[in-house]
Amino acid sequence: MPERVCEYPRPPALQASSQHIVVRAFGQLLAETQSSFRVLETFHPPTYYLPAESFAEGALVPAGGRSFCEWKGIASYFDIDFGDRCLAKAAWSYANPTPSFDPIAGWIALYPGLMDGCWIDGELVRPQPGGFYGGWITSGVEGPFKGDPNHPELI
Repeated sequence: MPERVCEYPRPPALQASSQHIVVRAFGQLLAETQSSFRVLETFHPPTYYLPAESFAEGALVPAGGRSFCEWKGIASYFDIDFGDRCLAKAAWSYANPTPSFDPIAGWIALYPGLMDGCWIDGELVRPQPGGFYGGWITSGVEGPFKGDPNHPELI
């Protein structure tokens, strides 16, 4: 039975996961891990945070800009760089998150809609609607999702 995102908590919960995650960009393997964290927040599909060492060497390049999350703190951004190709500000991290999210310090989240594909246990992820959100939609989660234009009350 799918998880209903309307039942996810607010403030969000942090959950360790051993699901097999594969991310590809520009036709290349960007990241692979079986150790991640899911952030579960009301009306959002899970956002996955992957250990920095699961990313291809040199693919994460610090980028300008920061943002603030009332739950996690200040995020900084990364470009995904494969030499001749770059995805600007496609990933982010919290170097010094709030105490509740300390386990994800230095871990990396990314926008699945900017990637060639993200897979969880072999299932291709659909990106959360809206350019600001980094949620990963699979058959294991049920909406409606924040950012979905079919649900303007959640935008």
